[in-house]
Amino acid sequence: MDPAVAIVALLSLLFYSYTGYNVGLARRVSQIHAPTMTGHPQLERAVRVQINTLEWLPIFLVSLFLFDLFIPRPYGAWIATIAGLVWIAGRHLYLTGYMTDPARRSAGFMTQGLSCVVLLFGALGGAAWAMIAHGA
Repeated sequence: MDPAVAIVALLSLLFYSYTGYNVGLARRVSQIHAPTMTGHPQLERAVRVQINTLEWLPIFLVSLFLFDLFIPRPYGAWIATIAGLVWIAGRHLYLTGYMTDPARRSAGFMTQGLSCVVLLFGALGGAAWAMIAHGA
């Protein structure tokens, strides 16, 4: 695995940890303690951002790793790294938009979604090409 891709994967996990921290901040501000998940819009938004990020992490990470594995170097690693950084930026846009007003989450969602599409279909194409090239 390319070290830059590994760093992006770790940064995505740090971002996910940040979403958990954000939930904790929302709990402190709203004075709503676990296990309660509802009752204040900011807490509900923070929880939704964290859960949505968790929902996308498997798609993102598997696609990122397989893209790096099947797309030839050096371009594959650099494309994976850039797409991964775009995913993190999109998740951040999603977080800030959603926390401000849920209607403002679309730009971040579309950004991270496009990044996943590039990685997922790139990995799929690379794996299919490798299978054909090796006669399997």
